[in-house]
Amino acid sequence: MPNTLTDWAALMMAPRLGLMKTLSLLQLASPSVLRQWALAGDLPGVSPATAQQLGYPDMARIDALLAWAEQPGQHILPLDHPDYPQALKQIADPPLMLFVQGQLAALQGPALAMVGSRRATVAAKERTLQWAEQLASLGWVIVSGLAEGVDAQAHRGALRSGFTVAVVGSGLNHCYPRIHTALAEQIRERGAMVSSFLPWQRPRREFFPQRNRIVSGLSYGTVVMEAGIKSGSLITARLAAEQGREVFAVPGSVDNPGCEGGHYLIKQGAKLVDDPVDIYEELLPMGVAPAIEPVVKAGSELPLPKLLDSVGYEATPVDVVVARSDLPVDVVLEQLLMLELEGRIAQVSGGYIRLRGG
Repeated sequence: MPNTLTDWAALMMAPRLGLMKTLSLLQLASPSVLRQWALAGDLPGVSPATAQQLGYPDMARIDALLAWAEQPGQHILPLDHPDYPQALKQIADPPLMLFVQGQLAALQGPALAMVGSRRATVAAKERTLQWAEQLASLGWVIVSGLAEGVDAQAHRGALRSGFTVAVVGSGLNHCYPRIHTALAEQIRERGAMVSSFLPWQRPRREFFPQRNRIVSGLSYGTVVMEAGIKSGSLITARLAAEQGREVFAVPGSVDNPGCEGGHYLIKQGAKLVDDPVDIYEELLPMGVAPAIEPVVKAGSELPLPKLLDSVGYEATPVDVVVARSDLPVDVVLEQLLMLELEGRIAQVSGGYIRLRGG
C-alpha cells in the first residue's frame, strides 16, 4: 500500500512516540502498514494509548497541513520523497518530514553551511558576504539559519550569485527574527526556506538545536566564520562532526573574545581556513565542486592604492590615514568613500578598517 502524506503526518504528530522510536519502527514497516498495525493494537513497543492516537489521528490538523501544502511554492517532503535531500537522509536522525517554501532545486545541489555569531565583527560579516558569494557562484548551495550577523550575511552573499537555504527554528508561517522578513522573501524567490516543524509552530528555545542539526546535516561541510566560546555555532560544528561531515574554522584575533569559539574548534581538529580555496581543496575528493580560482588571494596580489595601504586591519582614525598617505583631507575622504563602496574598507567606531581581500 503506498504511503500518503496523511500516514506520514499521523506518525509525526503521534504524541509520545518520538523521532528515534519512529525511525526504528520504519525499519520494520512503511507508515501505512504501521498505521494498520496501530489500528489492530499490534504496534511493537508502543503503548495502546499512543497506538490509538496513531491509528486515529487528529484529522483537522492533518487537513490543515495538507491545505498548507496546496499553496503555491509550499511543499511537504516526507522521508521517502524523491526530493528529500540525500545528505540529510544519511544522518542518524533525519526529520520525518521537511516543510519547504521556495525552490526545491535549492535542496539538490552540494551544500555548505556557513554559521557564526549574531554579534559578529564588521570584518567577519564582510568576509562572510564575500565568501558566500564566491562559493555560491561555483555551484555550492549555502546553508545557514537566518539569524542576525553571520547567518544573514551568508544568505545575502549567496543570493548574489546562486542558491541559498535557510533552516529555521519555527514553523514557516513565522519569520524569526522578524527583522529578516524581507530577506526570507528573497530566499523563497531564489532559494528555499526549510523547517522540520509544523507550519504554525512558533519559535521556541529548544527548537534551535534541532534546527542546527538540519543545517549541518544538509551540508558536506560546516564553516564557522566567527563565534564565541558559548555560541550556538559550536553546537552546529559538533553536530557536523558527529554526522561525519567536515568542520572548518576561520581564525581571528586572540584579543577578540568573539573568536574564541573558532580557535577552540581548530584545537579540536577543525581545519583552519583563511580563503574559500581551502574549503574547496578539502572537499574536492568528494567530487561535488567545480574548479575554483582563489579569487580573494589573487586580488591581494594586485597593486593597491596608496590610501588603502594607510588603512589598517584595526580601527584607523581619519587623521592617521591622512598622515600616512600624505594626501589632502578632501582627497582622503573622497577615496575612503570609494573604497567603502567597493567593499575594501568599512567605517567603524574610531575610523576605518581594511577588510580581508581589500
